[in-house]
Amino acid sequence: MREDIETKQTMGLYIHIPFCIQKCKYCDFLSFPATEQIQCRYVEALAKEMELWKEKTGFRPVDTIFIGGGTPSVISVEKMRILLEAVRENFQINRLKEFTVECNPCTVSGDKLQLYRDMGVNRLSIGMQSTDGSELKSLGRIHTYHEFLQSYEMARDYGFENINIDIMSAVPGQTLESYEKTLKCVIKLRPEHISSYSLILEEGTPLYDLYAGEPPVDEETDRRMYERTEEILACAGYERYEISNYARKGLECRHNLKYWKREEYLGIGLGASSFMNHSRFSNERDMEIYINQIHSGNLPVAEKEELSPWDEKSEFMYLGLRCMEGISEKRFYECFGEKVEHCFGEEILRCQEQGLLVREEGRIFLTRRGIDVSNRVFAEFI
Repeated sequence: MREDIETKQTMGLYIHIPFCIQKCKYCDFLSFPATEQIQCRYVEALAKEMELWKEKTGFRPVDTIFIGGGTPSVISVEKMRILLEAVRENFQINRLKEFTVECNPCTVSGDKLQLYRDMGVNRLSIGMQSTDGSELKSLGRIHTYHEFLQSYEMARDYGFENINIDIMSAVPGQTLESYEKTLKCVIKLRPEHISSYSLILEEGTPLYDLYAGEPPVDEETDRRMYERTEEILACAGYERYEISNYARKGLECRHNLKYWKREEYLGIGLGASSFMNHSRFSNERDMEIYINQIHSGNLPVAEKEELSPWDEKSEFMYLGLRCMEGISEKRFYECFGEKVEHCFGEEILRCQEQGLLVREEGRIFLTRRGIDVSNRVFAEFI
């Protein structure tokens, strides 16, 4: 890795907690149940990895932090305190704007929420997925809707004023009516942010094997769920700012926007990915290898890609187009010293002729039809 990283520039910080009580049937993320001993060793390794990065890059300022998983809220107060103190010791947080911890129902408690508040966490992301008990069971979720409500209300009681709720469509046994019910129940709770994802069957998961890779909901119902998401949430005051994300004005997830806008972020932990100094790299995915690397005083980087100028231009397009505001032609020129049409004129024109892209007032963004077939548009720029 190059040593000339600008230490004064703020970046995002992602910390991966791979532990969960039980792996969901659709999950292909790097997550698994673990003993207390493994959790302790891992948290110690996380703190050490942060120290190694401080030695390499200096006391670098972060403006967003996202602790994801897995289920970060599964670890104890004592372990989370060690982790959060390590963050404060190894990164500047005086410019911190957003600090998110992912939680699942049944894994939060008053003492955990109080610790989060005391240590500067100002945003929670709670995985609900559905309000229907049979749908939750089909996904392998360990909680009921009632237990979700208890966790959500507890978070509000402890003063959290910025909460995201995750929901999922096209799940086994789901109907358009039951999905609309989930949407309407979420709206009544008035969260600041809602993430809505359509279930994708990933190879190697129990649901993929159960359905032989075929979607459990027919294509027409899936499409209507997709359309109703925006219709219902828009009527309730939620703006769609990214393909799968909705927020009240000004409460978009700052950390996730870094990914789509190609701003720098550092990933700490097992399998965590980073984007720094024109490079993308990711950590070891094997727990023992990861911990041994850390204790040997080595950064646990397993894969690294130095992006070419063309790679960066391509990413600028297909990541930026995920956001409803699209991409700025002015920013493209500032980043690369070329006009966007010189690099992607044919691709842009082709998508415009097909009604997939609009170009106006210095911005290029997806049309409604383009959003529906966004992967097809993105492929034009890869």
